[in-house]
Amino acid sequence: MASAVAWRIYMSNIRKVLMLETVSPLAVRREVSFCEAVHERRKTVEGVEAIKVDDYDNMRKAWTHGKIAVVVDPEWKLFDQAQADVVVDAILAKKNLGTHMKEAPLVIGLGPGFVARQDVHLVIETNRGHNLGRIITSGNAEPNTGIPGPIEGYAEERVLRAPCDGVFNARLSIGSQVKQDDAIGAVGEEAVLARIDGVIRGLIRSPGSVRRGLKVGDIDPRGRVEHCYTISEKARAIAGAVLEAILRVYN
Repeated sequence: MASAVAWRIYMSNIRKVLMLETVSPLAVRREVSFCEAVHERRKTVEGVEAIKVDDYDNMRKAWTHGKIAVVVDPEWKLFDQAQADVVVDAILAKKNLGTHMKEAPLVIGLGPGFVARQDVHLVIETNRGHNLGRIITSGNAEPNTGIPGPIEGYAEERVLRAPCDGVFNARLSIGSQVKQDDAIGAVGEEAVLARIDGVIRGLIRSPGSVRRGLKVGDIDPRGRVEHCYTISEKARAIAGAVLEAILRVYN
């Protein structure tokens, strides 16, 4: 979601985009996640490139060269130097981890955990359905259901989860076509099996430490390999709502 927002903002000619990341970001849809720059130094999503930076000067250089800047800064230290006009909390932690309205003239929270006019200025609805992408000016988004949005009638069945605590090792890769009961990888000696036919749309980095029940990947039953490398319809809707929210204030 964060990468889709950054991509949409960048494509709208708002080119000074800074993304704050953790030391070891855990992304499932890695082919469309700028956080891969943390591991690879750079990542391109649908023609837009992000590069890893380490300080304020390199952030400015990235912008000069037309790149999105990604910094490992879980404590938001560089954020104070950047003096942002807009802050988008796209952590999707299902709760507010400390974001507040004084951080910028416009602070936007994605999904549940935020209250518009209380801790952020605006909230964006992230739950699939009639209100997806709605800009909430007062109150909060729908509560987290814990159930993935359905694709072709499949919801939880399309998600790959760790069967136990341990180290996940993938046997297949993003873009691989699979059948039900195919082994996607394993956590220790326990296999992670596909529950439906389709294409592996997302998969966490391997090897990686996981806990039981953690989402390690997802299968798209539509089987379209190109979907693995493009932003999803849900993420585009949310990103469009963020852009509209920005334009409401600054246009």
